[in-house]
Amino acid sequence: MEIAARFDLGAGAKLSDGPVAKGRQGAIWRLETSDGRWAVKTLFRPADEDEVRSATLFHEAAHAAGVPTPQVRRTVAGTVFAYAGDTQVRVYEWKDLQECDPGLDPELVGAVVAAIHQVPWTEAGPMHPWYREPVGPERWDELVEQLHAAGAPFAGRLAGLRDELVALESWLEPPADLRTCHRDLWADNVLPTADGGVCVIDWENSGPADPSQELACALFEFARTDPGRVRALVSAYEQAGGPGAVSRRGHFSMLIAQLGHITEVAATDWLHPNSRNPRREDSAAWISEVLDEPHTRKLLDDLLRTVGGTDSRNR
Repeated sequence: MEIAARFDLGAGAKLSDGPVAKGRQGAIWRLETSDGRWAVKTLFRPADEDEVRSATLFHEAAHAAGVPTPQVRRTVAGTVFAYAGDTQVRVYEWKDLQECDPGLDPELVGAVVAAIHQVPWTEAGPMHPWYREPVGPERWDELVEQLHAAGAPFAGRLAGLRDELVALESWLEPPADLRTCHRDLWADNVLPTADGGVCVIDWENSGPADPSQELACALFEFARTDPGRVRALVSAYEQAGGPGAVSRRGHFSMLIAQLGHITEVAATDWLHPNSRNPRREDSAAWISEVLDEPHTRKLLDDLLRTVGGTDSRNR
């Protein structure tokens, strides 16, 4: 098989009949060869080597540092991508992973986030607007109007959350300590393994971020309103040497910006279906992840008080 030859994966290659997993950026196929099993990722949007160079080097450095993550497999020419016919692919070591679980052991999550934040590799550069810029009241109003006009089933719920989203964006502050981070540590990328551990996948969005802001994202995703889980995650992170700390509202900046842009993109995809979300049902399910459990000011302030921080009114 062409993929096995380009990546030197062994003989007797057999590809799964269809994708075994799908994400927002691509689909995963399982490839079995004489040398083992491999995860073959096909991308919904073609990319070039320069686009993924930094993120791949960080992923490789994380693997070398002992972070539990699939090893990147490069081609015999040393590149990340290859083409199988007209399809662009990349390959990873296969890992047997279980379903995503926001209730994952918070101590495991805290320790692995700390390990990522201590990977001895970084690359200078600005933080992408996706992780630091607001959507803005004008864009929220435009989306709500367009969704109402198009009959979106979630238009009313987004309209009801509009003022909260705008208020949250007033908390945004620039990152204070930029270093390379994963930037996508949601439950579908920090997965349980059969042996009781965790495995971090999907490093393509890695880049400059503030570790305190990424820790805040992990606290929201894996602890939410459970004080015990919040404390356990923070304690494990600190004991493992993590450099970040959540101590003020501004540390939720990346969470607020990222979830805001995810909501905006999901709504836009519903209005204009595309390869990322070809069916409106997919976009509606995606935006429901925010609408069903919104990151409100009260929730984030309660979380902040649990870790012993202060809100902006007390600074």
